[in-house]
Amino acid sequence: MHVHFIAVAGTAMAPVALMASQKGYIVSGSDNGIYPPMSTLIADSNILFYDTFNIENLQKKPDLVVVGNAVSRGNIELEYVLNNKIPYISQAEFVYREFIHNKNSIVITGTHGKTTTTSLTAWVFENAGKHPGYLIGGSCFEFSVPGRIGKPETTEFIIEGDEYDTVYYDKRSKFFHYRPDILVINNLEYDHADIFSSLDEIKTSFKRLVNMVPANGIIFANGDDDNVLEITEKAFCKIVKFGEAGHNELRLENFEERAEGFHAEYLVFNKRISLQSKLGGKHNALNSLVAMAVALHRNIPEPQILEALSSFRGVKRRLEMIYNSPELVVYDDFAHHPTAIAGILKTLRERHSQNRLIAVIDLRSNTMVRNVFQEQLASALQLADVVILNEIYRKEKYKENEILNIDKLVKTLQSKGVNAIEGKNPDQILIELKNLQQVNDTIVLCSNGSFGGLSAKVLQQFSAESGMP
Repeated sequence: MHVHFIAVAGTAMAPVALMASQKGYIVSGSDNGIYPPMSTLIADSNILFYDTFNIENLQKKPDLVVVGNAVSRGNIELEYVLNNKIPYISQAEFVYREFIHNKNSIVITGTHGKTTTTSLTAWVFENAGKHPGYLIGGSCFEFSVPGRIGKPETTEFIIEGDEYDTVYYDKRSKFFHYRPDILVINNLEYDHADIFSSLDEIKTSFKRLVNMVPANGIIFANGDDDNVLEITEKAFCKIVKFGEAGHNELRLENFEERAEGFHAEYLVFNKRISLQSKLGGKHNALNSLVAMAVALHRNIPEPQILEALSSFRGVKRRLEMIYNSPELVVYDDFAHHPTAIAGILKTLRERHSQNRLIAVIDLRSNTMVRNVFQEQLASALQLADVVILNEIYRKEKYKENEILNIDKLVKTLQSKGVNAIEGKNPDQILIELKNLQQVNDTIVLCSNGSFGGLSAKVLQQFSAESGMP
């Protein structure tokens, strides 16, 4: 069977295309403006890739077309598919039909931490010899590819459950299509302002997901998050709560940030368990607790779980250290929400307490570019000593009364003692960093996009200055 993917380079689409190839299908795909890591993944695969949308890409008529959720009516390939009655399907529908339908579906959801928690869980199962199928919305250091169909005898499929909409003709959240048997809800906040008009709309979507879990299924829910407690209160299945509060069955009791990673002590169903991890941040201590809980539920022995969690090296662009010298440390991170930004800045404050902290922020996501988080973003960025803001991505798309006020944000931060700078574009930001950089600085680049290749440029600049190869 020949399957063609329109907008193949998305963080979910590229791994799914790869999985289709693993299954033995002939796979082609088209996209434009692609960047690592997905561009690298596609280049290293058997996928026939077209770097522009064109009806000629469909002349070898595919048996099925998978339409990405970034594709809108008017896309030349989509219009050709519709006009010529070529069978088509969404990425989420394709994943369930081809890879999940006969497995135990383990779905990891929440506003923050989905990619890392999915990666942790998949790695624990892999380390235990389960060889699960999985789909991760990012590149994990433990796996060579972010998506895999699993072995024929595999009983689990572990997937990152995105609340973003499915496709142009189906505006429900993707996670509905994954039909969870085991559901994790890490946390719940307002996000995706381009799709959801309010937190209540997001809650409604999650409530419907909760209602899909069978009575013999299970939900692992953040018991410290009131929004999560609200959406799970009418569940028909067992609920197991995790967090720091005393009412949780799974508790993080002691947490310590160390240079080599966090150390945590847990109370798991009244049993004390300790973990030394390579990861940083209390949020990752909780992500690890969830992975541990899911694995215990599926009868993986505790020693194998702890071995996997302690060896886990992380996910690319999730607090990824890309440069380290005695004078300077640089991190690359995917953070694009005030809560996530605040979490990584707090972690870096603890990890590099003697350093000046410079946060470089890409105003790119559909939430970050809107003024809905004007105050929360200012509050999060106050944790840095220096803040450099990139220009707003595709500013022309937004109404004047809904767009983030950068000038106001800069002035608010400056009034709090933060050296805030509007950097305009990645090339100017690189110059600002070069002029600002001092001995004992920590720099973190925060973007959910390519950021104009800034991370590579920063690495090249500082490596050249230090004489590193």
